[in-house]
Amino acid sequence: MLENLLRERGLTKIWDSSEICSSDEWEKRRSEILKLLCNEEYGFLPCTPDNLSFEVLEQDNKFCAGKVTLNKVSITAQFGNKRFSFPCWTSIPNGNKKYPFFVFINFRGDIPDKYFPTEEICDNGFAILSFCYEDVTSDDNNFSDGIAGVIYGGKDRKDNDCGKISMWSWAASRVMDYAKTLSNLDLTKAFVVGHSRLGKTALLTGALDARFACAISNDSGCSGAAITRGKRGEKIKDIYNSFPYWFCANYKKYMDNEHNLPFDQHFLLAAIAPRKVYVASAKEDLWADPDSEYLSCVAASEVYEKLGFTGFVHPDRLPNVGDVFHKGNIGYHMRDGLHYLSREDWLHFIAYLKKQFKI
Repeated sequence: MLENLLRERGLTKIWDSSEICSSDEWEKRRSEILKLLCNEEYGFLPCTPDNLSFEVLEQDNKFCAGKVTLNKVSITAQFGNKRFSFPCWTSIPNGNKKYPFFVFINFRGDIPDKYFPTEEICDNGFAILSFCYEDVTSDDNNFSDGIAGVIYGGKDRKDNDCGKISMWSWAASRVMDYAKTLSNLDLTKAFVVGHSRLGKTALLTGALDARFACAISNDSGCSGAAITRGKRGEKIKDIYNSFPYWFCANYKKYMDNEHNLPFDQHFLLAAIAPRKVYVASAKEDLWADPDSEYLSCVAASEVYEKLGFTGFVHPDRLPNVGDVFHKGNIGYHMRDGLHYLSREDWLHFIAYLKKQFKI
């Protein structure tokens, strides 16, 4: 059934080889895919800073009833004679071990946050490093503030220059740079997570930054996890007309022209292989289109399989409320309800990671 649905949508093949291939062959193809996604959709990320520095601004070692240390940290990037700083918050259990951890691209800076059950995450043995996306650059067409101002300095963007999603992704990697300086984090178990537009950002971050062992997308929909061709709800025309600044200018070529895309969003999921990727959907989030998010997982699975790994383990049908598929390197669940990052979603993420990484 699902193969027929994918065929009807006319998806572009990710990899022409029909046999198991070497990691070197895949890395060459993966590099091509990343260049394609950056050139045609998200834009190329800001350059690597000349220098990074970190300063702890505030500390509370009795957070969450004394079980967690909460720090507010300033991350400063130096580009020649220009400097840019943004804050992040680290919540790390008070114990004598190296903790697996999330880098959470957040809509808010306050902790606790409605999308962010800090105590429960830490009680499950995870640390979490969070930053507010608008502390990096505003969520609008202003390219003169935050990191956007440092990059462009009032100059117009070229057709493949980075949009805001790429800038938020850049910041997530800078938080990972900070994580590397902390002795109580397990750098082999780093997971990037985001919701909605920041779910798109988490997927791009996971594809571009191989230090993340898993990228987690919650309700990321159009231009995120969801297949574009044949999609219900939001389409490229809708998202680009409303949020052109999230993307590079080249992306507008595909408004009402999805059939000419040289890729589809399963390329983004597959570009994370052989590392893990997780897609979460909500039944009533029709604008994001859960079926298209699910089909993207199905289509991306071929790359894992050609590399000799287990991809997406699922029944041959579209998803139902309550489905949880945690057996493969592509994880998925569908809950009831609307567009939201819930406690239920976090608990599914945690369960998947504990199972896959033996935490």
